[in-house]
Amino acid sequence: MGEVLGWFSNDLAIDLGTATTLIYVSGKGIVLNEPSVVAVERKTEKIRAVGIEAKKMLGRTPANITAIRPMKEGVIADFEMAEKMLKYFIDKVHNRSTFVRPRIVIGVPSRITQVEQRAVRDSAELAGAREVYLIEEPVAAAIGAGLPITEPSGNMVVDVGGGTTDIAVMSLGGIVYSESVKVAGDRMDDAIMNYIKKKYNLLIGEHMAERVKMEIGSAYPFEEKKTMMIKGRDLISGIPRTIVADDAEIREALQEPIGTIVNAIKVALENTPPELAGDIIDRGIVLTGGGSMLKGMDTRFREETNLPIITVDDPLTSVVLGVGKILEQLDLLRKVSATSQWGRSR
Repeated sequence: MGEVLGWFSNDLAIDLGTATTLIYVSGKGIVLNEPSVVAVERKTEKIRAVGIEAKKMLGRTPANITAIRPMKEGVIADFEMAEKMLKYFIDKVHNRSTFVRPRIVIGVPSRITQVEQRAVRDSAELAGAREVYLIEEPVAAAIGAGLPITEPSGNMVVDVGGGTTDIAVMSLGGIVYSESVKVAGDRMDDAIMNYIKKKYNLLIGEHMAERVKMEIGSAYPFEEKKTMMIKGRDLISGIPRTIVADDAEIREALQEPIGTIVNAIKVALENTPPELAGDIIDRGIVLTGGGSMLKGMDTRFREETNLPIITVDDPLTSVVLGVGKILEQLDLLRKVSATSQWGRSR
């Protein structure tokens, strides 16, 4: 029966991210790009919204509704909500049809545990998948960026996502060395919230912190000073208040998370075999992922490593495009699955 239902289903490539979920359909390209958020009623657990509509509710819900992010630091934190979110997205891609049993390839962090792998697979199967394959995100990002990873030469990818930063050195279709740190876009938002709270006694929400990061956040000084009005609630009086912060303050706030990523890159370079290190000097480090869009990130990494830093055209989509290429080239799927130890679910 599963095979018959498979005839009516489009195979899917999914980048199940902490901040955003992207879905690629074979032959159609990217068909879904929505926040990984679910809004549910507290008592009945009935879903009120998923994706874009649910994200609008973060920090703004009444007592009877809660907005949940099922993914945390690159892995599933709320199994039930992750399954419901995936089912909603799969149904949406297939125009609400219930007769779908797609083959699904999912990008996951490189240091994911066996238990976390099982949770991703089970969620996808319960959401209606016929077959599930897991591919390490740095491998997918490298393929999406067009790197020749199946050749006997070294390629290094730094994928700064929402929950994790994955660093990998690849050769012959496999990962020679990988490092995954639970510091990325979300941790940067938290650092901004904590800095504003500590310095100004002002409590700001996730939305405001993300806006600050995108507008005046940077890893390297700007040529001209930038300022921004930040709105929140005064911790002492409890009254709404507005302050003006500049880019230097936000850069100070981001110093710790960015420093952690820089250290992880240096550790990866120290553990790279000499022959492959020579290739990386020639080819440079490929920087991808939504978190890498922070201004000046490439310049900071270039100064810290003395290596060329190559930023991809669209950092947000490189993982899902790579997973999509793997989906459409089954021989490539077998190559990377064999070298990456990620098999099929059944």
